[in-house]
Amino acid sequence: MQILSVFNLTKHYGEKTLFNDVSFSLRSEDRVGIVGINGSGKSTLLKMLVGIEMPDGGTIERNPKANIAFLPQNPQMDDTQSVLDYVFAGQSPTMRLLRDYRRATQAIVAAPTDTAAQTALAAVSHRMDTENGWAAEAAAKSVLTRLGVTTFDAPLGTLSGGQRRRVALARVLLDPADLLILDEPTNHLDPDTIIWLEEHLAAAKSGLLMVTHDRYFLDRVANQIFEIEGGNIHLHRGNYTQYLENRTAREAQREKKALERRSFLQKELDWVKRTPMARGGKQKARIKRARSLLETELPNAATDMAINVASRRTGKQIIELRHVSKSFGEKTVIRDFSYNIKKRDRLGIVGKNGSGKSTLLNLIAGRLQPDTGEIITGATVHLGYYDQESTALDENQRVFDNITDVAEVIRTADGGRITAAQMLERFRFPRPMQQAYISTLSGGERRRLYLLRTLMMAPNVLLLDEPTNDLDIETLSILEDYLDEFDGVLLVVSHDRYFLDRTVEHIFAFEGNGKIVQYPGNYSDYRLKRAEKQRENTSRTTKQTAPKVARTRENKLSYREKQTLIALEARIAALETEKAALGEKINRAGDDYQKLQALSAAFSALEAELDSAFEQWAELEEKRLNSA
Repeated sequence: MQILSVFNLTKHYGEKTLFNDVSFSLRSEDRVGIVGINGSGKSTLLKMLVGIEMPDGGTIERNPKANIAFLPQNPQMDDTQSVLDYVFAGQSPTMRLLRDYRRATQAIVAAPTDTAAQTALAAVSHRMDTENGWAAEAAAKSVLTRLGVTTFDAPLGTLSGGQRRRVALARVLLDPADLLILDEPTNHLDPDTIIWLEEHLAAAKSGLLMVTHDRYFLDRVANQIFEIEGGNIHLHRGNYTQYLENRTAREAQREKKALERRSFLQKELDWVKRTPMARGGKQKARIKRARSLLETELPNAATDMAINVASRRTGKQIIELRHVSKSFGEKTVIRDFSYNIKKRDRLGIVGKNGSGKSTLLNLIAGRLQPDTGEIITGATVHLGYYDQESTALDENQRVFDNITDVAEVIRTADGGRITAAQMLERFRFPRPMQQAYISTLSGGERRRLYLLRTLMMAPNVLLLDEPTNDLDIETLSILEDYLDEFDGVLLVVSHDRYFLDRTVEHIFAFEGNGKIVQYPGNYSDYRLKRAEKQRENTSRTTKQTAPKVARTRENKLSYREKQTLIALEARIAALETEKAALGEKINRAGDDYQKLQALSAAFSALEAELDSAFEQWAELEEKRLNSA
């Protein structure tokens, strides 16, 4: 099914052209990943496609029969609305049914003896039976749980920024759509949840258009790549790996043509200079044209953005953590952790959201103090901290001034010198843009500026907290190349599996209750070792609790947990049947108010029991999926 058609799209921001006469179409079978440098217009394109922003020229035709769901980077929410009320706010018949049911149950709780509320509950319960509403409600809670949100009735205003974004993602995934438009869907997700999202989207029947920097995600989900470059969109069939092959071939061809062109023009100029008629007017004009062409460079996507800033030397003592513990209230995030950081350590920090990863970096940076234990920092340590909040960016400051606050001239690794203005140009901040205020930059441009500021400090210990958020893939590739040559210590918190595989050699894994377990190797090595460890633990548990039960690769729960999961599934099914029957009784109660009151009270109690059973089931099911 044709969902979107774009004809001759044009969009400008001031003097900058984002899109120039662009045309394309999207069908329900298309799964498109959008790539391009920060500021090239990726998010703007998504907003124009859903009607939030208007193009300067061209038309966008949307199939009126198609449902399009959009996940923006910063979803707007009513802080007083509950999680489930927000998730059920879609326009599909299923979402409208679930909203009606929520209102009916809330009304009956507020006024158990109200006959109108009882009648409304009976009617909507009947619809839940006949329109598969119970399964839809269970699916919603399952998806939220899988995304790390279990407080279904909590006001959105009480959630963290990452939790709010995951709730917004759940809403998009649950509301049936013909096309999902997702802006950075993997932000604020841990690697295990990203893998689950990959599988979920792979099984979905809807079309997909997404902006993401996650290269593994693009490789496994996309079947087309839109590359935004110089106001145009280049279409590449296939996944991210195939796109790289196509782009490499295209750039090689472009370089070949550029060399041939320059060679031809140089020969032409040499010939003209040797010709006696060169003094004539026509020959002089020919020389002028040849020189002009020689001075005109062909556009090149691979702008020189190499980073070769020198780092400072370190002494023998770098940073040592001795029996460090840290708690927030009753929650312990780090418990009795010790590690002596050595030269050239390249440490990746992984774990679920809220497990304490950023806390560990803040402790090392001295922004937090441990509750117990000590952290000893060597005298030669010069720390560079690229945090999630970009705390060193003042919106009222100009781009150039923000960098010269750190250094006006820096030394490169090869002994050369480079000015702040030149370094900014390498990071795609041309001279006019260097005088712009930071408040005018896009989110990705701010992160790119903050990265440059951090690296220009020439640190010998580099802390990176979610560096892949909001950076384009090309900038990430350049950063990875820089880290290959970086002679200092690297500690990185990231959910980006590719980035971790590319840059780290040792993993600190937060495994709950403040426990940090070390694994040698990169992220892929860690996953293999963790899976092997879980198999060994499951095998040991099975031998101890049920030696006669055959071990299976598919189920890593203990025998007792397995039986509990089976019993819960049966119990939930029975409760849902009982709930449906009770709804029928309410429907048949007529004007017997005392009976209606008793049935409504029983219905509320049954629903509470069902919620409790479902939460217990979701916890065990998540454990089973994680250990698979």
